[in-house]
Amino acid sequence: MGWGLSELIAKYDVPGAQVAVLADGEIRDEAAGLLSLRTQVEVTTGSVFKIGSITKVWTATLIQQLVSDGLLDLDRPVRDYVPGFRLNGPEATARLTARHLLTHTGGIDGNHFTDTGLNDDAIEKFVATLADADHLFAPGTVFSYSNSGYVVLGRLLEILRGKPFNQVLREHLVTPWGLSAVATDAYEAILHRAAVGHVESGGKLTPTRNWAIRYFSTPSGSHLAVSARDLLEFARLHLVDLTLAGLREPQLESVPDFGGGVVGWGLGWMLYRDGVVGHTGVSKGQKAFLRVVPSAGVAMAVLTNSVSGDQLAHELFSTVLRDLAGVETASRPVPPANPMPIDADRMCGTYRTTLYDITLAVENDRAFLSYRPRNQTAESLLGKSRKRVEVVRLSDSAIITTAPNLDGHQVLSLIGTDGDGRARFLHNGAAAYRVGR
Repeated sequence: MGWGLSELIAKYDVPGAQVAVLADGEIRDEAAGLLSLRTQVEVTTGSVFKIGSITKVWTATLIQQLVSDGLLDLDRPVRDYVPGFRLNGPEATARLTARHLLTHTGGIDGNHFTDTGLNDDAIEKFVATLADADHLFAPGTVFSYSNSGYVVLGRLLEILRGKPFNQVLREHLVTPWGLSAVATDAYEAILHRAAVGHVESGGKLTPTRNWAIRYFSTPSGSHLAVSARDLLEFARLHLVDLTLAGLREPQLESVPDFGGGVVGWGLGWMLYRDGVVGHTGVSKGQKAFLRVVPSAGVAMAVLTNSVSGDQLAHELFSTVLRDLAGVETASRPVPPANPMPIDADRMCGTYRTTLYDITLAVENDRAFLSYRPRNQTAESLLGKSRKRVEVVRLSDSAIITTAPNLDGHQVLSLIGTDGDGRARFLHNGAAAYRVGR
């Protein structure tokens, strides 16, 4: 059985991809295209693709194993387990738990980037830098996606297992489950047919210049690369191991709309409608997608080596999950044909992240978001000039960009209140807090 992957990568301008489907206890997979437009090496079903933030589900699985082994209580403060652990504030240090980190409610800045080297102590060194980093919100108060929080979970694993994170990953998941098409870092990736990411440059897709980013972020998704088949073997583990079922239980019944069809959050897992769980990953020009329907015993993985992989994955999920599991995939968000004006009094203003000041303003009855870089890291991502995009009202609490990027239209939510009837946060998965009108 095939899914027409060769036609789909041509349709959506994706250099290479893999798809795998688990149904009736069997995994079927397909590969098409090229690992890199530079080398012209073909993708096979044994090739490995970076899975980005899907790694977070692997990290959450390792954390749950600690709980099952009696080594960790998710609701005890992290500082009880990590000697010398400190955040920028005594209250946050005292309250932060592993449950907060797993659900992105820890308040740790997700855009804190400090390169701490390539050695086994990189994660330990990074966690130490959080003592001087901005702590954005009190633990347990606001959902805000945080890569940094998962690095702290990686450090918990290192301490409680007494080994570097990648060794824990291999000894407690990769080897016991018999996974072979897995690379935990760039040194292992070179031993496989490894996909290279592609980004848009000058109106065309170009291979990335680097395969991975900083080593410290391995627990949150910077290095792990697998085949679609082995990713579904990992998903199968979650379908058969009852000790892992609790990770799928809703911890947050709802999250702000950021356009991905996510309606809630478990422990590591994103929750979608109709009981579907999954995660999406982005890493250096590669995009990975995992969806699991536990009630039907069905899972599907789509791995691509392009920032333009979203539409391809959506078409496959829409067809296959409906046919095999009877579930409908949420439509990709698009601007309404006749949008209502945004609620300027409540929504407009300037919102701040570590990287940007983001201003929502109305000019001549049209609304625009402007991004001003706040540091060199932001300039490296955006350039020194201010980026400006037009948005329209999507709902009472959300806006959407009028022009799509390669991955579609961006949705942002305006949530909370500052006490004067104005939104407190601009939210695109991570929360930016209001600093001005």
